[in-house]
Amino acid sequence: MISRLQRCYIAVMTKRIAIIFHENEPKSSLPRFAVWHLAASWREQNIQVLPVFGIRKFVPADLALLHVDLTTVPQEYLDFALRYPVVLNGRIKDIRKSSFSQHRVSRGDGYSGKVIVKSELNYAGQPERKLLGTPLSRMALRISSRFPALTPAEATGPDFRKPGDYRIFDSSSSVPEAWFERSDLLIERFLPEIEDGLYCLRSHHFMGDRGSCIIRRSRHPIVNAATSISREEVAPDPEIVERTRQMGFDFGKFDYVLHEGKAVLLDTNKTPGAGKAAAFFVMCREWAKGIWQYF
Repeated sequence: MISRLQRCYIAVMTKRIAIIFHENEPKSSLPRFAVWHLAASWREQNIQVLPVFGIRKFVPADLALLHVDLTTVPQEYLDFALRYPVVLNGRIKDIRKSSFSQHRVSRGDGYSGKVIVKSELNYAGQPERKLLGTPLSRMALRISSRFPALTPAEATGPDFRKPGDYRIFDSSSSVPEAWFERSDLLIERFLPEIEDGLYCLRSHHFMGDRGSCIIRRSRHPIVNAATSISREEVAPDPEIVERTRQMGFDFGKFDYVLHEGKAVLLDTNKTPGAGKAAAFFVMCREWAKGIWQYF
């Protein structure tokens, strides 16, 4: 006779997760994504994890995670994902910064404070350079991104190749006029969180109702793993947690600051990257537990 524990074990054994990647996603790049490390935790719990590249072949599974690393997900991938009984991030088509920004600056709007100029695309458009175009054009873009621009940014527009290239100006009047007409740029109020003279950035990593939030501190106004000098876990801001639900995210990472006590969302990411510190891998084990609410 099968015990209750054995029945639970058998049920777990039957669970299958399909992770849907873009057809051009190199298999060698998968360890650079956080989901790769969450998947390691799932496999330890006897859940099958099935990478699916493109939409040509349907691989049966109990649940699918749509993990197309593009700012705007092609409609055919969204339609393909709907073939699964449960889809995580199946409603997330567009994560351009203008789709959620509440602090956009336009010429002549009367705002006189500092502004930051960003790429509309996720991670300064690196995913698009990696996945779109022909194999030859993708290779050319990868090579060119290693070298600095040859023409001053003020003449051609900013050449964003990574988020660290984003530009901060003392006022919108200092921003070149032509940049306000660029559809690939976003000009926002620069609303930093500063603590003891250090710039702060909060990152809420989540899957459903599980995950972790960390705060990084830096002497540089563009805060990221490369510029930070400290990192610690904090409670996520309730307003940011609620916005993940309002925007239809099941899995991802939201970057934000607390400016004068108010949460300011800076970036949304449905395909977050992996960290390198031991603390990141510890965080992944907690993050991965969120999968259970979807089975």
